[in-house]
Amino acid sequence: MHIYIIVEWENRSQKKRILLPDPKYNDTLVTRFVNDLMVSGKKSLSYKIFYDALEIVEKKTENEELKALEIWKKALEKITPAVEVRSRRVGGATFQIPQPVRDSRKVSISIKNMIGFARKRSGRSMSEKLAAEIVAAYNEEGGAYKKKEDTHRMAEANKAYSHFRF
Repeated sequence: MHIYIIVEWENRSQKKRILLPDPKYNDTLVTRFVNDLMVSGKKSLSYKIFYDALEIVEKKTENEELKALEIWKKALEKITPAVEVRSRRVGGATFQIPQPVRDSRKVSISIKNMIGFARKRSGRSMSEKLAAEIVAAYNEEGGAYKKKEDTHRMAEANKAYSHFRF
C-alpha cells in the first residue's frame, strides 16, 4: 500500500526583502550596491568605500554639471545590458539563445559587473578603483562597459537561434 502526499505550492516565489535607504543619500539603490560591495558582513566599511569613491568621482569630474551620485547612476545605466545569452541544449548541440533581461536582473548584473571590474583594476584603495570604474563607465569605456557590449554583440550574432527560446 502506497501513500501519496500531494503538495500544492501556492506561492513559489520568495518574498522580496525591503531594503532601507542609505543614510547619506536616502536611496535604496545605493544600499543595494553597498550590499553587493560588502565582504564578510562589513557594511560600515562598504559604505565608507562607496562614499569615498563618490568623493573621488566628484573631484575627477569637476567640469561636469552633475553630482557624483547622478554620475554613478548614469554609469550604471550605461553598463546595464538589455539582452543576455543563455545556453540551451537542442538535439546534442548547445546553442546560445538571446533573451531579454528582467528589470531586477538588469540592475543586479550591472552592479555586479561594476564591482567585479573595479576589484580587478590596479590601484591603491578599493574606493579609488571603484571611482575609476564609475568614471570609465560614465565615459562609455572600461571593463564593465566592454562586458555589456560583448553581451549585446553575442546576442546579435546568435539572433538566428532565438526561436529556441524556452
